[in-house]
Amino acid sequence: MPVEHRQARALRVLLDPHNPALALQLGLQPDIEVVRDPTARPAVALVEELAAVNALLEDDPECRILVMTGSAHPGLREAALTAGAAGLVLRDGRVEDLADAVRRASTGETVVDPALG
Repeated sequence: MPVEHRQARALRVLLDPHNPALALQLGLQPDIEVVRDPTARPAVALVEELAAVNALLEDDPECRILVMTGSAHPGLREAALTAGAAGLVLRDGRVEDLADAVRRASTGETVVDPALG
């Protein structure tokens, strides 16, 4: 009986803190694999706390980190970028927009949602 091989997903994404609903939605993207552990060497991490940026970068300086927020806060964009984040995205936006931001960040681009800029 032939075995079908699924193409490996190229882009590993960590959610910190883990969000099962968002993990499911992102995991439906054909090129994204959501991982639960930083030791899985994610290409991009989505975090909600600025303190997580430094901790993740200490463990893996190659990881690109996007800070998720529900709304614009004065100084948050600058604080996130100064901490070493690759950008700032809306937590409750369309999953397609979030997936696009993840892809762009993984290529080295700084990503800031226009609503937060």
